[in-house]
Amino acid sequence: MAILKAFKGLRPPVEIVKQLASRPYDVLNSDEARIEAKDNPYSLLRVTKAEIDLPQDIDVHSQEVYDKVVENFATFRKNNWLVQDEDEKLYIYAQTMDGLTQYGIVGCTSIEDYFENRIKKHELTRKDKEEDRMIHVRITNANVEPVFFSYPAHKEIDKIVSDITTANKPVYDFVADEGFGHHFWTIDDKATIIKIIDIFDKEIPSLYVADGHHRTAAAALVGLEKRKNNPNHNGTEEYNFFMSVLFPDNQLKIIDYNRVIKDLNGLSKEELLKKLGEVFTVEHKGPEIYTPAFLHNFGMYIDGNWYSLTAKEGTYNDQDPIGVLDVTILSNLVLDQILDIKDLRTSTRVDFVGGIRGLGELKRRVDSGEMQTAFALYPVSMKQLIDIADTGNIMPPKTTWFEPKLRSGLVVHLLD
Repeated sequence: MAILKAFKGLRPPVEIVKQLASRPYDVLNSDEARIEAKDNPYSLLRVTKAEIDLPQDIDVHSQEVYDKVVENFATFRKNNWLVQDEDEKLYIYAQTMDGLTQYGIVGCTSIEDYFENRIKKHELTRKDKEEDRMIHVRITNANVEPVFFSYPAHKEIDKIVSDITTANKPVYDFVADEGFGHHFWTIDDKATIIKIIDIFDKEIPSLYVADGHHRTAAAALVGLEKRKNNPNHNGTEEYNFFMSVLFPDNQLKIIDYNRVIKDLNGLSKEELLKKLGEVFTVEHKGPEIYTPAFLHNFGMYIDGNWYSLTAKEGTYNDQDPIGVLDVTILSNLVLDQILDIKDLRTSTRVDFVGGIRGLGELKRRVDSGEMQTAFALYPVSMKQLIDIADTGNIMPPKTTWFEPKLRSGLVVHLLD
């Protein structure tokens, strides 16, 4: 069963929380981070992407950047922009997008659960990205940013969360620049904290990484390092745990993750449509944006027009949790067999566009001449993600996009 632990969070004063809380390090590049943090000394991007305080041509993996991380994190604490709670707590973090609110519990999860696969993954990680985040955890001795987990919805947990959020005003409550609401409560009552921890311990068999596979791996691996280097290790040390936000699976929605293609591998539009017609039912939809309407239905934009593509029966394996995914169908039937794009991780002929940008972004990139065609996908469901994680399978690259993203800086977990 899943381990959950309360902790003494490091949190910002209410009056600067909106300025301090930032988007995750991996959803914006250094130039975007410089713009976002401009004239804002409180932005946590100065810790998570400290290169923004150094010359623009700096290597983001250089020692100078890591030294700046340490310096800036120390400044945040010295200036009381991050202040530690006196008692161990759990927290509630809610996000509102398009009128819907999802409620997560913030606590510490166990590196033991990670290595024993009670925290289940659906993506592969890259060693270079793991190492970068491991360095960040080592030098700050903290989980500065949380990871985004899901768990099987539980009615008693739902009621506890509902009771707290209904009866109490959030300690933080703001709308970020992207228009999403962020709301945060502390759970102070020790009996309630014990009850939540007990439910996870006895009734929640697994947790699922929704977003943040590299941060999860880095936190667990640094914890393991610290365990090996401590001759007096007893298992209760803070480094045995890392900060997570856990949402019930029935509150989460995965949005589409689409593909844009640079060239047609020498094919004309007419030749492409003919080949597509062998494995899809192809319908011309005209210049108005077409949004895929159901599983195995795709939108394609090319030469100013949208097409509906519906995979024909027998072209995919609906008994295979990977084979039934639309990203797999598109990769196998179109990208591989027709366009000769074999490896999505390394090919320079394909790029990925998160659905939060809208299908208009696909049209823009094709109309600009940067790309020749684009494919819009129907979103993966939480059930599909859980089925894949439960069976030990790995999703293809760039399959899931969760929104809203967790804001970093609402709470930080120290490893000592």
